[in-house]
Amino acid sequence: MARDPSPCPALELLVDAELYTPEPMGRRHVLVGGERILWIGATLPQLPADLGVRTVNVGGQRVVPGLVDGHAHVSGGGGEAGYASRVPAPRLSDFTRAGVTSVVGLLGTDDTVRSPAEVLAHARALEAEGLSAFMWTGGYHLPPRTLLGSVREDMFAIDLVIGVGELALSDHRSSQPNVDELLRIAADVHVGGLMTGKAGVLHLHMGDGERGLELVFAALDLCELPARVFHPTHVNRRRALFDEAIELAGRGATIDVTAFPAGDDGDGLGAVEAVEAFVRTGVDPERLTVSSDGGGCLPRFDSQGRAIGFGVGTPSTLAATLAALVARGLPLEQALLPFTRNPARHLRLDRKGEIRVGMDADLLVLDTRGLPRDVMARGVWHVRDGRAVVRGTFEDPIP
Repeated sequence: MARDPSPCPALELLVDAELYTPEPMGRRHVLVGGERILWIGATLPQLPADLGVRTVNVGGQRVVPGLVDGHAHVSGGGGEAGYASRVPAPRLSDFTRAGVTSVVGLLGTDDTVRSPAEVLAHARALEAEGLSAFMWTGGYHLPPRTLLGSVREDMFAIDLVIGVGELALSDHRSSQPNVDELLRIAADVHVGGLMTGKAGVLHLHMGDGERGLELVFAALDLCELPARVFHPTHVNRRRALFDEAIELAGRGATIDVTAFPAGDDGDGLGAVEAVEAFVRTGVDPERLTVSSDGGGCLPRFDSQGRAIGFGVGTPSTLAATLAALVARGLPLEQALLPFTRNPARHLRLDRKGEIRVGMDADLLVLDTRGLPRDVMARGVWHVRDGRAVVRGTFEDPIP
């Protein structure tokens, strides 16, 4: 049985934190209460004892915002290699131990057996267990699989739905949409965003096809939609695709790198290499996000489209990528952006991605290797000293 994450002290004071908001702020103290950040200062406050404040000494370690994972298969993914290749859903601690405090769930290839209702149920479960969770409606195929009959109705009536994804392009598993079909769904999600104040983003799965981002460029040339509506992911799977994505980012779109290693064929870029390459281009740094594809299947296909093997995405790749970027010399404040502020702003998750007064208390304490040591989600410690102290309902009990 899960430990109820709701009981927590009314106030908690983190003392002696080397704070990154993501900007470096130096040594600061942070007061947390009611799931929010209440105060940040350089001098310890004099608080009445009867407030019952619990003090946690961070010991000068780096404290950064919780990671925002914009692409995870919270209900499980896969299915491309037969019935037995359906990937089970990630557990709460798979996310929290990786430093993920906000996640956006979605469907992939299997939007037949798996449904948006299932994604919604898993997102609600993660919320009940203490995470912040959102979702994309739809999946790989057109017409999009929805809960209420249309994209706009889902966005209007279901609070967690922020847009559509992951619609597949340039992939043998896609619906092979044409530009008119792409524009129609992009227009729906854009108007849905205007009606609701939500992101209104079309999250696009990019496959290995030679057409790459051809349809997206054609759509932008034909329509009045802002480039920010289109959010292609997996753009680092091929070098030619990544080069196109850089061009698209230059036109105002935000592109998403998947935190997987470079392919064995040498044609793709690992996430670390992709982020470094993006930084060198000089394109607006806000135009890049990084996500995990956690719970998703990472299949390999032969020339006939038959699956010949697969791996499974895991949220842990996000924290590992962040740590590797810093170890290779990228300043932490710069490395943090595509994992925190950028996805939060692009997806309009207004209380996420930064450490400021009034924001949600989603905090990571990094160890000396740059990996999450302690993880706070919505004001509750989920991980202490690298160990999950809050677990999901059906995870093994805490010893």
